[in-house]
Amino acid sequence: MADARPTAPTAPAAAPVPPTPPVPLSALLARDDLALRQLAGPTGPDVVIHWAHTSEMADPFPYLLGGELLLTAGVQFPDAPSPDTFFDSYVARVVAAGGAALGFGLAPVHDSVPDALVTACATHGLPLLEVPPGTTFSGVARAVWQLMAQARLAELRRVTEAQQSLAAAAAHADPVPSVLRRIAQRLGGHAVLYGPDGTGIATA
Repeated sequence: MADARPTAPTAPAAAPVPPTPPVPLSALLARDDLALRQLAGPTGPDVVIHWAHTSEMADPFPYLLGGELLLTAGVQFPDAPSPDTFFDSYVARVVAAGGAALGFGLAPVHDSVPDALVTACATHGLPLLEVPPGTTFSGVARAVWQLMAQARLAELRRVTEAQQSLAAAAAHADPVPSVLRRIAQRLGGHAVLYGPDGTGIATA
């Protein structure tokens, strides 16, 4: 006998949301409250981080997902028998894991960033930041999340404004050219509407 009991309604799937944009490293360096200083590695808007992670492992490779600002106080460094070899291997592993940058905290273990670490980061193209004693790793991580939240809010605002703009254009008396013009303006180029046979119907 078939079960005639009504089934519970299925909740609608959540609408997809745009991914959180990464944070430019320059934005983190611009935070006066952190007083971070870059000692080595590339700079510019293309250098971005996706999150912050703290590790004192001699080989952090297994614990990284990629895109991290890896923060360390160098607890694992003092006993390195051959500093140059150790730091070169350490930085190479961070880069191989996809690490975006390395933040080295001063005190209580080290009073300065080891020269061999600066050299290794410069060699492997890994941005190296000096984290002063007054700046906690938690404070750096919080700043990263704050910047990510701001970037996400700006992206959501941009998407919302684009949707509203296209909806307003579609409500015009002549919607096709109006929508195409808005699309072209948003993209900074040209927009073309093609028919099923590949013939251009309208352009902007």
